[in-house]
Amino acid sequence: MNAYKVQLVQELKPHDHPMRFRFAQWAEDRLIEDEHFYRKIIFSDEAHFHLGGYVNKQNCRIWGSENPHVIVEKPMHPQRVTVWCGFWSGGIIGPFFFENEQGNAVTVNGDRYRAMLSDFLFPKIEEDDIDDIWFQQDGATCHTANVTIDLLRTVFENRIISRNADVNWPPRSSDLTPLEFFFVGSR
Repeated sequence: MNAYKVQLVQELKPHDHPMRFRFAQWAEDRLIEDEHFYRKIIFSDEAHFHLGGYVNKQNCRIWGSENPHVIVEKPMHPQRVTVWCGFWSGGIIGPFFFENEQGNAVTVNGDRYRAMLSDFLFPKIEEDDIDDIWFQQDGATCHTANVTIDLLRTVFENRIISRNADVNWPPRSSDLTPLEFFFVGSR
């Protein structure tokens, strides 16, 4: 007998499969044109890190002859920090911590995301003299707002992989990015 761990993955909806197939077909076509195409994509994502620790009750067992009725209190809204990172063949861009002027963690919204692009990502791309690069992001509303896509076009032109952009990123497809394995991990 062996112990097996359950792997949690994003639930896919029936209409997701054809969208993922279309994206895979597009990516394969690019690789046929340029075998190093995958080296020209910045994959990006945010991750939330809880600052107060996390108890996985599936891995926490108390053995005894009687139930000790152990209770672990946790706050309703635990303190956390949101971190953005870009990942491409040239290395890691970031991390970028979403914080206010006092250094406190803040929620990502459209204005804060665009400020991160303008004040952090774009200067980094210019500083490293990165040309002809594609930018991938997921379908979060702050990423796909028209004003955000327009801002991205100022640097990436028609090389944006995102909902509402040049190449449609399939929804619920975080498993298609290297960041899912190296940065975010299984959510």
